[in-house]
Amino acid sequence: MESMSKLLKIGDLARRTGKSVRALHLYEELGLLTPTARSQGGFRLYDDTAETRIRWIELLQDSGFSLHEIQALLRAWRSTRYGPDAMNRIREIFEKRLAETKEAILRYQALERELQGSLEYLGACQECRPPRTTQEDCPHCPVDHGMTREPALVAGFHTGPPTPATIPLLASSENAS
Repeated sequence: MESMSKLLKIGDLARRTGKSVRALHLYEELGLLTPTARSQGGFRLYDDTAETRIRWIELLQDSGFSLHEIQALLRAWRSTRYGPDAMNRIREIFEKRLAETKEAILRYQALERELQGSLEYLGACQECRPPRTTQEDCPHCPVDHGMTREPALVAGFHTGPPTPATIPLLASSENAS
């Protein structure tokens, strides 16, 4: 067994990894992290492989796995009798996650384009002269925003339920009918 002086108490491991002691306790409860030993006083002690395991958990979480999914992944790994079978199972899970990640990247790239277009469009609103007096003036703005149509993130403001400014107009037109 490794010398007790080289082992880390849970608080020291938490400081080295940037995790809270509570998070490390949770990892242990879920079977994701196991102390190497316990001190005579009953303190959990970890060797340097614990830092590797914590980094592994962080990477899986960063790629979208919940702690319970990581627990299931580890359980699947441990329950597979043959190494190649275990590797195939993990590869299938990672391939699926990679495909999901690529789809998410495409969605985020589309969102980025929409946000950039909206910001460009809204930047032109600073040049509006004379300034529009109400929100209802904006869809009829004479300023060239350099786009053939409003970005969807901006257009949504000009559609939908009546705004407080138009409610009195609606009420008076309803009374007239």
